[in-house]
Amino acid sequence: MTSKMTAEEANTFLGGAFDTHASRSEVTLMEEGRAVVRLVADSTHLRPGGYISGPTQMSLVDTAAYMAVMTKTGHEPMTVTSNLSINFLRPCIGDVVVADARIMKIGQALAVMDVDVRIEGAEKPSSHAVVTYAIPRERSGMA
Repeated sequence: MTSKMTAEEANTFLGGAFDTHASRSEVTLMEEGRAVVRLVADSTHLRPGGYISGPTQMSLVDTAAYMAVMTKTGHEPMTVTSNLSINFLRPCIGDVVVADARIMKIGQALAVMDVDVRIEGAEKPSSHAVVTYAIPRERSGMA
């Protein structure tokens, strides 16, 4: 089975729904159960010392998880974050940050994703998150 939303469709949706998404981050991959989001960091994303801030990483994690759910549900904007737990593993220093979200489990009401954040090209993740999304019950075929 293939993704119910393409990367192009995801970027169009995010660009229209969230003003802050427009030029800095992009969905680079949408395949069934997986989404990858890439962010070109600027000074608004940094802490002293050039570290990518925790809130920036959490936002990227949330976006990637949201898109991973949509690979299974299709366009479902009322899917909402229910829980986000993140562990900062090592300094996140670099110009481009990537979040890779994979669905661990999806049911009628909840989806749970595993998300790694790393500097583009890095082998080890800078942070790791587990995210739960609540899925509206009235979506097609799931009522």
